Amino acid sequence: MNLFKQKSISSLIEEANQQGEGTLKRTIGPWGLIMLGIGAIIGAGLFSITGMAAANYAGPAVTISFVIAGLGCVFAGLCYAEFASMIPLAGSAYTYSYATMGELFAWIIGWDLVLEYAVAASTVAISWSKYFQKFFLNFGITLPHELTASPSEGGYLNLPAVFIVVLVTLILARGMKESTKTTSIIVGLKLFVVFAFIILGWNYMNPANQEPYFIENTGKFGEYGWSGIIRAAAVVFFAYIGFDAVSTAAQETINPKKNMPIGILGSLLICTVLYLLFAHVLTGLAHYTEFKGQDGIAPVGVAISHTPYKWLNQFIIFAILAGYMSVILVLLMGQSRVFYSMAKDGLLPSVFSEVHKKFHTPFKSNMIIMVFVCLFSAFVPAEIVGEMTSIGTLFAFVLVCFGVIYMRYKMPNAPRGFKTPFVPLVPILGILTCFGMMVFLPGETWLRLIIWLSIGLVIYFVYGIKNSKIQNQK
Repeated sequence: MNLFKQKSISSLIEEANQQGEGTLKRTIGPWGLIMLGIGAIIGAGLFSITGMAAANYAGPAVTISFVIAGLGCVFAGLCYAEFASMIPLAGSAYTYSYATMGELFAWIIGWDLVLEYAVAASTVAISWSKYFQKFFLNFGITLPHELTASPSEGGYLNLPAVFIVVLVTLILARGMKESTKTTSIIVGLKLFVVFAFIILGWNYMNPANQEPYFIENTGKFGEYGWSGIIRAAAVVFFAYIGFDAVSTAAQETINPKKNMPIGILGSLLICTVLYLLFAHVLTGLAHYTEFKGQDGIAPVGVAISHTPYKWLNQFIIFAILAGYMSVILVLLMGQSRVFYSMAKDGLLPSVFSEVHKKFHTPFKSNMIIMVFVCLFSAFVPAEIVGEMTSIGTLFAFVLVCFGVIYMRYKMPNAPRGFKTPFVPLVPILGILTCFGMMVFLPGETWLRLIIWLSIGLVIYFVYGIKNSKIQNQK
């Protein structure tokens, strides 16, 4: 039994070219992929994390933090783009690891992606519920606490969180064409509000708020100075999470060799530019010290209070609700597609790879994931999952960057629709940047990652390795 047995590129390409009953349907073009990427990337993190990172770590230089986090994503995105054009399958980093480092690493990365997708979707659903309540509260309507909070928060269950997960899952189950249409509409609403904040706020910026631009370190590691800027980069990295979920739609993409790189890199580029402009306007409207102790949308509310456009606050809450919905949609899509690939390989029960005859989606996997995400959303409070999601994603990025170097050495002549430039420099920079941000995360986050991966290894050795198709090949 070989724990590091790899799937051949030829078998993966053959699987990617399969059509007909039992396979995923190719309906997504380049614009749909870009919308999926933006839909996953721009969430409430932009409105809340930016102010917090500026106040506690970087000051006005939080824009540099966004550049550092964005560079890490671009380096990883270039590597994802090469793999997605080379192996256009639904499994994302899981499938890429299977082809490069073997089954054990593939399982580890597949299990790791649960942190990024399913667990993060639950957390986002809980936050959606809080903003849903805030939206109605601004109209004088108070929703019952018993039905909008978990038992640990004095309620019975978080019903709005369950509602949004069920709604998004039903949209997903009907097919990727419908899902991308919904995402495109939501993304349009989000972008409208982001552009409105940038354009309307630009004329009311006070240059004095950004002087000095670079705040001297307080003498404590991570509080301003370069250590603070890098720590802020690790924190704002959460606002970028989700672009890699685009790669899970490879098997449902028209001409994936051409369109996957456009979707991954296009969405990253657009969001990075918007993040830089947003952070610049935010710290220009209000002094970074005004954001201390703020949470939710409060940092943006503080900034807007320096303009005559107080009404924009309610539109931002609406944008957050829409933004969270598209984030949940892409995260749940990503999770079901990773499980689809793992089940096709025998590492998970076959129910996760069953495809609906009419809609050509892994609907049973969607429903099973929905149940678990709903249970978590209804009864568990959202805590510490942001850092867990960040470290899990960064770990996946490190492995994908390493995989590109490995494949260039092992299979230099394999067909590639897109080639990562300046190999091995770009992948090495991706590894260093992403691992560097991991180092700046708290120690307990590393401990939780180790515990999570240990649970996954137990499942692999109890079930996965015995049912693995590649291990049972004669």
